[in-house]
Amino acid sequence: MDLSALQILKQYFGHRSFRPLQEEIINAVLLKKDVLALLPTGGGKSVCFQVPAMMSPGLCLVISPLIALMKDQVEQLRKKGITAFAIHSGMSRKEVMNALKVAGESNCRFLYVSPERLETNLFKEYLPSFNINLIAVDEAHCISQWGYDFRPPYLRISALREEFPDVPMLALTASATKMVQEDICDKLQFKEKTIFRQSFERPNLSYSVFYVDVKTNKALEILQKVPGSSIVYCGSRRRTKEISDLLNMHGIGADYYHAGLPNEERNSKQEAWIKNESRVIVCTNAFGMGIDKPDVRTVIHADVPDCLENYYQEAGRGGRDSKKSYAVLLCTEKEMDELVLLPEKHFPSLEDIRTVYRCVMNYLQLPAGNGEGNYYDFDMADFVKKFKLDAQLTVFALKVLEQEDLLSFNEQVFIPSKISFISSKEFLKEFEDNHPALEPLIKTLLRTYSGIFDQPVPVHEKTIAFLLKKESADVISDLKKLHVYGIIKYEAQKDLPQLFFIRNRVKAEDLKINQANYQKRKEQYQRRVMAMQNYASQQANCRSQFIAKYFGESDAKPCGVCDNCLRQKNLNVSKEEFDKIYQRITKAVASDTVDARQLVHQLSGINKEKAWKVINHLQAENKLLIDKSGFVKLKP
Repeated sequence: MDLSALQILKQYFGHRSFRPLQEEIINAVLLKKDVLALLPTGGGKSVCFQVPAMMSPGLCLVISPLIALMKDQVEQLRKKGITAFAIHSGMSRKEVMNALKVAGESNCRFLYVSPERLETNLFKEYLPSFNINLIAVDEAHCISQWGYDFRPPYLRISALREEFPDVPMLALTASATKMVQEDICDKLQFKEKTIFRQSFERPNLSYSVFYVDVKTNKALEILQKVPGSSIVYCGSRRRTKEISDLLNMHGIGADYYHAGLPNEERNSKQEAWIKNESRVIVCTNAFGMGIDKPDVRTVIHADVPDCLENYYQEAGRGGRDSKKSYAVLLCTEKEMDELVLLPEKHFPSLEDIRTVYRCVMNYLQLPAGNGEGNYYDFDMADFVKKFKLDAQLTVFALKVLEQEDLLSFNEQVFIPSKISFISSKEFLKEFEDNHPALEPLIKTLLRTYSGIFDQPVPVHEKTIAFLLKKESADVISDLKKLHVYGIIKYEAQKDLPQLFFIRNRVKAEDLKINQANYQKRKEQYQRRVMAMQNYASQQANCRSQFIAKYFGESDAKPCGVCDNCLRQKNLNVSKEEFDKIYQRITKAVASDTVDARQLVHQLSGINKEKAWKVINHLQAENKLLIDKSGFVKLKP
């Protein structure tokens, strides 16, 4: 008997009911409609494709750029007895072939792949063997050049339409503006636009902004006042450790996390925080994707993000259990002024991009006409130091090269150690007789890893050390000896950042970028930065309402719990005060437009909160106009 969507939800995923919009999205997918689903962070996006895929024969192809998320979801599905595979960077050709073969010939229900993988000849070769019932595109905002995280390989997902014209497509994202929503539907060639948007309002999440001189003191004060699990986001790796050390010094259990740490260390830190073994995780934005921890009480941003998309997604990791939580942004006036300079930094000149490109090729010793399809270890700090480059400029130049589809820089690549036996069995027996100290290691490898004589097999040195009751360092030393003796081929694990070449190297002077698109992306970025600046400088308008309107939700109501809403509740302006402030404002902007923040500073002797209240009232009454840049002028 076929199971209903609710029965599958209960049986496989352990939930008694659907979250808002999940059931409607599932029903639309079952009707074979192309669907765009905007579900805020923690809104349960995976259920929207996992449930309908389980209701139809065949395989769901899930396209995602997040390797950690792919691995986690595959592991969770397998624990439920559901066959699933993930194909990601770090797998050998033989491993990829095996996964594709099994996916095509077995009862595989989910195949997770990166968008880059879709374009490989090997994937295309196996594609016709898949009985695909649904194509799910996660992080769908990456398809839009005008969004905040554009990735060119996403543009080529629509080529799947030619192979599977009748298969529905479900695009999922946590945050996309109206323009980006339209772009997603257009680029994925939706037959008709079916869009589901969960409200961007979070009634239990209280947003607030504090202008402070010493951010660490304020963060400490907040964490001492609000008990429970917390995330503190920082703009640099160095700051994560500094703030973590300071919190520990004051008796608050904290740990730090960033992409520069070894993979194993990142995993253990993340696991300890999830289990509440450490109360606070101080991190860069490398942390958080795919982590479902419901009881986060505070999310503090110690540095201002460059766009509301990132801020909303990161702040939204607080209070997923629907209990009262706090999203706090700490900033300084200087920091807000510096935001305006970001577009010039993020979009370097063609000359600077060519310089960085030339240096990269020299660093890798890569000749012209080579590189396509290969990964190269890339130590950013060493590279910048050797070529005397500005670190920020280098990062942004590499981002441009990625968006121009030339190469991609991945800081979080983990490729496990691999071993294969390359000697004959006869020689191996003779070797064991002559090297008895290495015999236990050889026997352990052969017993523990099936197929190790036929192909490279991923191994874990710590597991081998445990079985042999030895230290990991000694095992690694012995593996290297076996490699030197020609018994095995030992490829040590890689967790260094990698550069992947999408195209062969060209001469730097021949490097071209699409200037028209580049300029338009820069303009869109300027608008995002400006929106972030406006959010942080709001003194009276509801912050939750401001965010919702940014994402196109025009009917959002004031939340009543953000700092501005609470301030408004406690702020009464008499008629005399109102008239006095109104006259001062109209006089100040009578002859010219004035920056709203400067205007408030000019109103000496007047309470700033009351001044903002009057300004916002006059704007609502159409007596004042405030443009996107935050400049005020009288309504003509």
